[in-house]
Amino acid sequence: MGILEGKRLLITGVLMDSSIAFHVAKVAQEEGAEVVLTSFGRTMKITQTISRRLPTTPPVIELDVTNQDDLDTLAERTKEHVDSLDGVLHSIGFAPQGAFDFLGGTWEDASTALHTSAYSLKALAVGALPLMQDGGSIVGLTFDAKFAWPVYDWMGVAKAAFESTNRYLARDLGPKRVRANLVAAGPIRTTAAKSIPGFEQFERVWGARAPLGWDVNDPIPAARACVALLSDWFPATTGEIVHVDGGVHAMGQ
Repeated sequence: MGILEGKRLLITGVLMDSSIAFHVAKVAQEEGAEVVLTSFGRTMKITQTISRRLPTTPPVIELDVTNQDDLDTLAERTKEHVDSLDGVLHSIGFAPQGAFDFLGGTWEDASTALHTSAYSLKALAVGALPLMQDGGSIVGLTFDAKFAWPVYDWMGVAKAAFESTNRYLARDLGPKRVRANLVAAGPIRTTAAKSIPGFEQFERVWGARAPLGWDVNDPIPAARACVALLSDWFPATTGEIVHVDGGVHAMGQ
C-alpha cells in the first residue's frame, strides 16, 4: 500500500509535464490517491491533454481562483467526481510583467500578483473545506520569501504574503483538523518560471550554492515533499515551510 492509499486529492497547477504539480499528481497516484485536477480558460484543453500522461487519467474541473463563482461552486462540482477530499495542492501563481519591476510596478500589477498568488490560498482552502469534514491537508508551493531576490520583485512580495496566509490558515483550520503547510522549492525550469524575466540568474548560481547540488530540470524532489505532506505521515505538523532547495536556504553567501 502507498502512503496515499484511499486518499482523494484536488490538485491545481498542472499545465505541462514539467510542472511540479504534474509530478505531485503522478507520485500521488502511484501512492494510491484518487486525483482531480483543475484548470481554466484557454489552458483547460492543455491540462486535459497533459493529464493523459498520468498513470490514470483524472477528471479536470474548471477553477479560476480569482473568480468567486468558480470558488463558490468548487465543492459541488468536485463532488461530481469524489465524495470528499483529503488533500488540496495549491500550485498557482501569476504576476503581470510590470510586477517584475519593483519601483516601476503599479498597484494594478501588485494587486494582481497578490490576489492570484497569495489570497488564492485562502480562497481555495475555503472553497474546498466543505469536502474536508474529516480533516486533511492543504499544501502550497512557494519560493523562499525571506530574501529580496533578483528580478522577483512584486512576486516576491506576493510570496511573502502567501507564506503569511499559510500561517493564518494553520491557525484557523487546525480546529477543523486540516493542516496547512508549504514546500519552498528551489528554481525549477517550468513554464511559469520561464515567464519570469531574468530567471536564468537563479539557474546559474543555485547549483553552486546548494550543498546537495541542484538540478533545475528535476521537479520530483519537490513533488515527493508535497506528497509526504498530503499524507498522514505529518499528523502534527502545520504552519510549516519545508525547504526542498538543495540546502541553499541554510547557507551564507
